[in-house]
Amino acid sequence: MTGILTKLETLTDVEAYVSADGRDEQVQQVRAKIDQLGIQYIYYQFISVTGRVVGKGVPADHWESIAAKGIQLVYGSTANLFLDRYRNYIGYGPEAAELVAIPDPETFCQLPWDKRVARVYCVCFRNREEEVDPGAFLTSDCRGNLKRIHAQFQTEHGLHLRHGCEPEMMWLKKGADGQPVGGVTKPNCYHIDQFEELRPVFLRVIEYGRAMGLDMIQGDHEDAPGQLELNFTYDDALRTCDRLTTYRQICAQVAREFNLIACFMSKPFMGVSASGCHHNLSLWRDGEETLNPFGMEDLPGMPENFTYRKGGENTFMPVPEGSKRIPGPTGLHCIGGVIEHLGALTAIGCSTVNSYRRLWDTGLWAPVYSDWGYQNRTCGLRVSAPGRFEYRAVDSMVNPYLMASALLKAFDDGIKRNLDPGEPEQRNLYEAMEAGKQVKKLPMSLGEALDRLEADEVIRAAMPGEMYPLYAWYKRDEWERFLATTSNWDMETYLDCLP
Repeated sequence: MTGILTKLETLTDVEAYVSADGRDEQVQQVRAKIDQLGIQYIYYQFISVTGRVVGKGVPADHWESIAAKGIQLVYGSTANLFLDRYRNYIGYGPEAAELVAIPDPETFCQLPWDKRVARVYCVCFRNREEEVDPGAFLTSDCRGNLKRIHAQFQTEHGLHLRHGCEPEMMWLKKGADGQPVGGVTKPNCYHIDQFEELRPVFLRVIEYGRAMGLDMIQGDHEDAPGQLELNFTYDDALRTCDRLTTYRQICAQVAREFNLIACFMSKPFMGVSASGCHHNLSLWRDGEETLNPFGMEDLPGMPENFTYRKGGENTFMPVPEGSKRIPGPTGLHCIGGVIEHLGALTAIGCSTVNSYRRLWDTGLWAPVYSDWGYQNRTCGLRVSAPGRFEYRAVDSMVNPYLMASALLKAFDDGIKRNLDPGEPEQRNLYEAMEAGKQVKKLPMSLGEALDRLEADEVIRAAMPGEMYPLYAWYKRDEWERFLATTSNWDMETYLDCLP
């Protein structure tokens, strides 16, 4: 026994991952799916610092070998292999080693638009031959970080995060030069006729979504050109993040099929609403994994893609003796944690220069102040229904894995410190402030938000090891590039200002 324990203790992270209990059986189940579905090619994908899907494709014949050994890519792929304004590779130079990406078999799923191809999500590790920490978890892997941060949270609190998101985006017409020439529809919110105009597009999205395990629910036309919100059922945090990433890939494919542009930029047009990605959050104890095959007799992927966690105890529900509007103590402490760290969280939820166009365009319901209320959209947080609250300072460009990790850290701090968010604001917050209420404002630029993140140790802990330096480098460079750019606004404002 001692010899076995010693051997287990000396395993590297990557060795322990590929030898985990039950993994060999999962690998064999994927092989059966490959043969059953006629899969010829597999995308092995992970997520970069900006939320981009990166990876490699490999013929399906090599599944067992890749499942054991992984694919290799340069470390800099976690930063999109991007050069900063001084022509330095962000995070990792050309002298750096190659990461090892190990597939999670349970995420294997056929692509409905080309059934010869499948995809699988991966967790990233340091190279096996590194002199320092060989085979260790790669901390610049945001998806792998979320898995570990969520597992730690569950161990400490006995609770897990379930959340849903509201992925707004815009369908734009494509000009002869491939550039956008406006939205497909007019900016008429909830207008069924405008929704109907995009019916062939959204039905294709729904068809593909269901085939990849997304339980598509309500959808509508929002109040920007070509702007739709198509929702899917909430679930365990990691699966929700994977499904949002999958949803974006689906939209990109449907756009190719209809010669449109699937636009996830938050604010391509001023004077109309931006594209947000509100997160509806709750912490749960226990629950059961429930399969939803959507009427399919043979699933086009592993069952986990079609599985949702249901039931259990929602700890955000109001207590019986309290107000039906106010969350229970755990929920209140979590709201307190989010409000405490809202400035730093904004650097993750509003992660681009363009994100702050959303906050500056007045009168369009964007969350600008760090307060909370029940069904009050003038606040950064609102209790949207009993048992959950909506985090609003997050837009369509968000990296969902970084966001979920950061929210877990804010929750953890709120619970451990018993943070009190104060009384909910029932008034229009702008009118309350005119009456004298003092409320903190969110950062109003990417540079300011990054300063708030730098000063917040709790939220920085959601970016362990190499993740925070990588994120800060990438986003500081983005901010500096913007400051070092002459725009159309500069020309229009200053070209003829003198003499």
